[in-house]
Amino acid sequence: MKVIWDNKIVDREEVKIDFEDRGYQFGDGIYEVIRIYNHMYFCLDDHIDRFFSSANKIEMNMLQSKNEIKILITALLKESGIKTGNLYIQMTRGNASPRDHTYPSQDVKPLLTGSITTAERNLEQLQTGIKTIITEDIRWLKCDIKMISLLGNIMLKHEAHKHNADEAILHRDQTVTECSSSNVAIVKDGAIYTHPDGNLILPGITKVVWRNCAKKLNIPVYEQAYSTADLLKADEVFCSSTTIEIMPVNQVDSQSFTVLKSNSIVKRLQECYKVEIVQQCGKLTN
Repeated sequence: MKVIWDNKIVDREEVKIDFEDRGYQFGDGIYEVIRIYNHMYFCLDDHIDRFFSSANKIEMNMLQSKNEIKILITALLKESGIKTGNLYIQMTRGNASPRDHTYPSQDVKPLLTGSITTAERNLEQLQTGIKTIITEDIRWLKCDIKMISLLGNIMLKHEAHKHNADEAILHRDQTVTECSSSNVAIVKDGAIYTHPDGNLILPGITKVVWRNCAKKLNIPVYEQAYSTADLLKADEVFCSSTTIEIMPVNQVDSQSFTVLKSNSIVKRLQECYKVEIVQQCGKLTN
């Protein structure tokens, strides 16, 4: 398997990460996940822009330009031969010794790594939906940075799995924020409501795409906070992310939701989202 390591494409067996890498010791790093359809990246520029935005927010010294990273990951994709899957790309602040909480000097070289894995579209779940639970948002207050420090998200996702659920819908003082690994929105009376971008949620690339779809479909979108009570009174609920696309929710805690009925707004968004994929990456075979 070929991977990116230290700005090169190498065999995975060649990769060596120093135990004083700040990503390993502090979670001091950023990442992106980019979807692949038909051997092509979907929303590539948007993801690379967010990658650099995250780096800027933590004052990380990026040695590569956006174009250089795009050339590198395109070469990796060609090498992999994968048709449908996910690219994971990560940048840590690099090796710094002795271990110190302060940012190291600019002489410390950030470490870029990346890999591609096969991941087919989950057509069954896209039709039947997923089960979710509501739980308190225990994460830090800079969720807009796509950091590799994901212990809070992991704990919340694990809590969902303990309840045989696929995702955890999070709240702060009963105000819904997002999910453990996706954005969330509700549909009520023909309109979509979603938490506004800011420090409490990740600015989702898929969220941008479905907002554009909603505009094309003349579906009102209100970026405003809503409560857990509003969530349970919704006509439809859906999650969105790079890997799950636009995913209907069929259950929140003990409450069930009918998904993709004849007048479903979520179904219309899914259809428009698929059109966007085809326009960028070509016809889907599944």
